[in-house]
Amino acid sequence: MSRFMIMIRLFTLILVALITGSGCSAFRSSVRTEDVSTASAKPMDTGYDFGDLRWLGESIGSDLMTSPLLGHAGKKPILVVMGVENRTDEHIDTKAITDTIRTKMINSGKADFVNESRRDTLLQEQGYQLVNCTPETRAMIGRQLGARYMLTGSLVKITKDTPRQVRVSKKEQVFLQLTAEITDLETGLIAWTTQKERVRSASKPVVGW
Repeated sequence: MSRFMIMIRLFTLILVALITGSGCSAFRSSVRTEDVSTASAKPMDTGYDFGDLRWLGESIGSDLMTSPLLGHAGKKPILVVMGVENRTDEHIDTKAITDTIRTKMINSGKADFVNESRRDTLLQEQGYQLVNCTPETRAMIGRQLGARYMLTGSLVKITKDTPRQVRVSKKEQVFLQLTAEITDLETGLIAWTTQKERVRSASKPVVGW
């Protein structure tokens, strides 16, 4: 038997032993739960993910909580969320961002929000109570509070790739910018605004998987 064949057989035996010892884990799928509040929950690529959602929403909420708009004249402002415009080329649930902002603000006790997404349901329930409930327990019609301020915004993304050249890896950089603003519904003036920016870079081999 040639030296080459002996090396091939030896390599095969080592490979089989490694696969058997690991329980074929290299060929099995695995699932685990990650804690999004820890550094172990790292992004897998440059695409928008739960880390961006959490960071953008909480950062905007923190800025808003420290703004002069809150606590003006000793009263909690009433806001209505009218959404964040998605100006990226991805399908991004921007409502999840405003949900994060609103949750942070309500839990802080510094602002109130009208439930704009449930207005039709509110009207249906009030109509039902008007017909079927006693005067002592039914909700009064026409007593809903109106919002003084409107929360809106826009999300943009810029992607930059390395130029064509001889290289062993491809680099990509993605820039996200979220602009949030509060508009006074009575005057039409922008009462408050802020911007948050986030950059993510990735390097991938040209040959590989």
